[in-house]
Amino acid sequence: MSYYPKKLAAIISLFENLAESERRETLISYADQAKNHEPKEGEVFDFEDFRKDEECTDSVGIYLRMDENQKYYFKIKLGPHVQTLTRAMSSILCKGLHGITSEELQSIQQDFVPKIVGAELIRARSQTVYYLLTRLKTASQVWEKRLLRHATQ
Repeated sequence: MSYYPKKLAAIISLFENLAESERRETLISYADQAKNHEPKEGEVFDFEDFRKDEECTDSVGIYLRMDENQKYYFKIKLGPHVQTLTRAMSSILCKGLHGITSEELQSIQQDFVPKIVGAELIRARSQTVYYLLTRLKTASQVWEKRLLRHATQ
């Protein structure tokens, strides 16, 4: 059985109980909220990674901040050509992973994605819906390596 942080588990539960038409409407609603999860002017982050990868239609920026309790907070900035489903996943991940530890993040399996998106949409939209979680995990790993390097110097 996969582990999900409490906030992500609540979002998964919401989607699992929706009819297919309601699921699509809710995904669109989350996509419309993507701008709310972008970095604000003057906001400071511990790690920033803005780039365009082959598996995405446009640039995606991952912004990570770690608090004094070693909890992570993410913001995601999406280019103008990113698909609706990816926009929805950015909102879901920013909300669902808010305030988690690195260990929690790294232990999350991608099996929750079809529970939210639905198998039909995943087949129609390929595997790009998994892209954002991979980028968040990578950002966390790179940040931790930097912290270790600085701690040992």
